Amino acid sequence: MFEAKTMLYVYVETPLHAGSGRALGNVDLPIQRERVTGYPIVQASSLKGRLRAAGEGMPHFEAVFGPDTENADKHAGALSPGDAKILLFPVRSLAGVFAWTTSVEMLNRFRRDAAMVGSEPGWTTPEVPEEGEALIGSDALKAGAKIVLEEFTFTSKTDQIVSTIGQWLAKNALPQTEEYAYWREELPKRLVILPNDDFRDFVTFSTEVATRIKLDPETKTVDEGPWSEEYLPTDTLLYAPLMATPPRTDSELKSGQDVLQAVKDLNLTRVQLGGNETVGRGSVYLRIA
Repeated sequence: MFEAKTMLYVYVETPLHAGSGRALGNVDLPIQRERVTGYPIVQASSLKGRLRAAGEGMPHFEAVFGPDTENADKHAGALSPGDAKILLFPVRSLAGVFAWTTSVEMLNRFRRDAAMVGSEPGWTTPEVPEEGEALIGSDALKAGAKIVLEEFTFTSKTDQIVSTIGQWLAKNALPQTEEYAYWREELPKRLVILPNDDFRDFVTFSTEVATRIKLDPETKTVDEGPWSEEYLPTDTLLYAPLMATPPRTDSELKSGQDVLQAVKDLNLTRVQLGGNETVGRGSVYLRIA
């Protein structure tokens, strides 16, 4: 039974490719998605592997993350991350450059997961917007009386709860360092709550897709490719439950809370997650609540 729980926030700083392998669709290397909803995720195994690599050499490493593969039958690690789920997805906007979009469904999912780890945000969610309607907290994204995201137009409806949610996320989910001060100020202004189906369509069809090739180092001609890769765009916000049991082996760490504290003491901020590290992909900023 998990003894201690908290939330881990993952802010995407460069396009993120957490791949699901080869596919038969239009994109050769798609990102990981939930089977039923199609929402993007980063699977718990990918997240735990990244945390494990970052924690190499820390005190009580095996108690927190478990032994190496050859000795995996000895005991399990005490740390258990969940899947990183999407909360905010950036979409190009005619006014204001881009909007952080979400939906009532995503916000209620987040509230459910936050309650599971004991960190309920304290705000309520609005009613689902009508078809063709978008909820906003300020006029920053309005082009006339409308909100234009990509090539789609929505009737804007101002609701104070949007600003309240944006302020809470800016304070509790975004990094609190100086270089993020501008983004913390902008988030409440640029937050848009869309109808559930429209949000699903954006996270399905508005991700980044890059076409790549491999060159022969001698001839400088194409050796492999082209192939296409899918990425979550910069400024996406994800979250993942982070849970812990007491260590399953002898350790100075005695409780699940000790395990979470040991992970917090790593002071992890910017790490690389997913593939294509050598071309600058997958830089994310981690924040443990």
